[in-house]
Amino acid sequence: MNMIVSEERIFEVLRAPLISEKSTLASQHNYYVFKVAKDSSKSEIKAAVEKIFNVKVIAVNTLNLKGKIKRFKGKLGKRAGTKKAFVKLAEGNSIDLTIGIK
Repeated sequence: MNMIVSEERIFEVLRAPLISEKSTLASQHNYYVFKVAKDSSKSEIKAAVEKIFNVKVIAVNTLNLKGKIKRFKGKLGKRAGTKKAFVKLAEGNSIDLTIGIK
């Protein structure tokens, strides 16, 4: 099922790549991790990654992280919740997330 997503929506869906120890290990198995908009669907994420990076996406798994309650200067506060997307690419495709990092 190919979903048509507008150009503006594509850049709203994908917020940023997540680079961590876990995402680096996942990239060895052709998975890439992105921070995405909370209201985005798997089909929107797939269409956005395919259009921006010109790759073939096999699967998208999403993960909703609830914000933690933490203390800020003695007062209780809550961190914002986020949504992650684990994107599996077809064999032979890759994304270079280190472009622009110096």
